[in-house]
Amino acid sequence: MKKPSRILVVDDEPGMVRAVERVLGGLHRVVGSQSSADAAALATEFKPDLVILDIRMPELDGFELMVRLKADHPDVDIIMMTGSLDDLDQKLIRAIRGHAFYFIQKPFDREVLQTLVERCLELRWRRQENRRHVDRLERELGDARAFQRGLLPVADLVLDEVAICSRYVSCSELGGDLCDYVAIDSERVALLVADVMGHGASAAMLTGVVKSAFRAAAADGYEPIAVVERLRSSMAAFGPERFVTLIAGVVAVREGCLRYINAGHPAGLLCAADGGLVRLASTGPLISPALPACTWEQRSVPLGPGDLLLLYTDGVSDALASGEDSGEVPILAAARQHARGGAPLLDAILSRVRERIHGRPQTDDLTLLTATMLRRQ
Repeated sequence: MKKPSRILVVDDEPGMVRAVERVLGGLHRVVGSQSSADAAALATEFKPDLVILDIRMPELDGFELMVRLKADHPDVDIIMMTGSLDDLDQKLIRAIRGHAFYFIQKPFDREVLQTLVERCLELRWRRQENRRHVDRLERELGDARAFQRGLLPVADLVLDEVAICSRYVSCSELGGDLCDYVAIDSERVALLVADVMGHGASAAMLTGVVKSAFRAAAADGYEPIAVVERLRSSMAAFGPERFVTLIAGVVAVREGCLRYINAGHPAGLLCAADGGLVRLASTGPLISPALPACTWEQRSVPLGPGDLLLLYTDGVSDALASGEDSGEVPILAAARQHARGGAPLLDAILSRVRERIHGRPQTDDLTLLTATMLRRQ
């Protein structure tokens, strides 16, 4: 049950103040004032939900008092009253422009005033309910955003003989990309870049599932096939419309190789120190409950000191695509220019994306990761 509202009545005619108090006082807390000059101070103390305000008064007229009340109490609702028949249209226009709720003539009908006030207060209550609902959603969204950010690793780190750098730029409050990496032991580093279908809360929750599957693969030495199989098992309860693309890899420093699986993801780029290039193309389909019987091939490519591994999501390549170019050409050009990888390379690619977007809204998440094989001392 809604509690009684606080209503302030301002009119220099004592009889009019008493009339409004009689009509509304049974349901609401009504306080009257015959002085417009005193009404502003009274409003600060009383904190009214609604002010019923006469236009023609000595000292401050109703319009001047409305401006002052709105400045001090932006959320207050105001109903203007007038007993004058002069310039009614102009008064109505001025009241509307001053954001008054309504404009009523005196003498008023009792039922008309009651109906008008109840309608005003009902809309006010709905506004407040909507504001509370929005505030709650914003708090929950902030918590979800913080949770999703917590899934990301630190942006720059040297693990053993591998220098890793990552960047994540979401296109909305909650995105659908994920990158992660972890030192398995002193000789191996596991890497992951994944892209979940869509954006928003459902995509963000699915990125949590991906992260969990990746970290659970610790029991299997983070082997890429174990990561994929664990994720496929975790997604079995989801609808067939859900899917994830990813590249999962293990950098084996002493063995001098990268073992990886590309599950329907844009090809990663392995730029060798001698100028060679290996595209880590798809080795199996995307991961989805709609494809329960699929298999993925785990491959291995040589990896040595000075080599650069670059992984990214399709938000990057799609933004840079032009004509028949899938977006790989400018990405590769940036990799050649910044052969040591890391922040200079990733920031250069993101700068090219911003130039290509040229002020238009970013429509997809942007996630990039480089792993540079450090030369042994």
